[in-house]
Amino acid sequence: MRRILAEVIGTATLLLVVFGSGVMATNLSKDVGVQLAINSAATGLILYILITILGPISGAHFNPVVTTVALFKMTITAPLAAAYLAAQLIGAVTGVALANFIFNLPIIEISQKDRTGSNLFVSEILATAGLVFIIFTAIAQKSEAKIPVLVGAYISAAYFFTSSTSFANPAVTVARTLSDSFAGIAPASVLPFIAAQIIGAIAGIGLTKFLTSTNQGKD
Repeated sequence: MRRILAEVIGTATLLLVVFGSGVMATNLSKDVGVQLAINSAATGLILYILITILGPISGAHFNPVVTTVALFKMTITAPLAAAYLAAQLIGAVTGVALANFIFNLPIIEISQKDRTGSNLFVSEILATAGLVFIIFTAIAQKSEAKIPVLVGAYISAAYFFTSSTSFANPAVTVARTLSDSFAGIAPASVLPFIAAQIIGAIAGIGLTKFLTSTNQGKD
């Protein structure tokens, strides 16, 4: 139960920060670049904090992609993985609702921000592949202690170098439909994003396996 609660709290806090910083950014500046910088910095910092604090408890997945890959690698049981997926979705929705509430917005407000196009689809593939590659390569290299800073830094950077601003997380993608703010996504755009994230996860774990396999010899 402590693991599941950690996933709820971690995912809720992540979404609270993503959306809260997004709303605050639009309140502080009309410059889209400044807004993105604020959103990026806040997200990277909270990821570092959450993974550092909650990692020893639940593994700090906060992401169905990470949980699914962990299940595939048999580092987590199927019942616990299912509980994590539910916890992540509940946490994500809760975090968005809290962000909306504290900024005096409708608690649930369907986003009208369309995010469509093949460029965004490819962008999400790359964003998710990179995230999965970083996490599981660090694990393979027994560098788990570096994961908080690696993930925080990667996501902050990916806000800028990907045209999709790097959702890279199905639970986050679904929850982002519930706020018509800077960080939102229209419901019609969700399935293509999640499909891209699944493809990216497969590519990321495949690359990790290829580069870290002990059978690759000196090549």
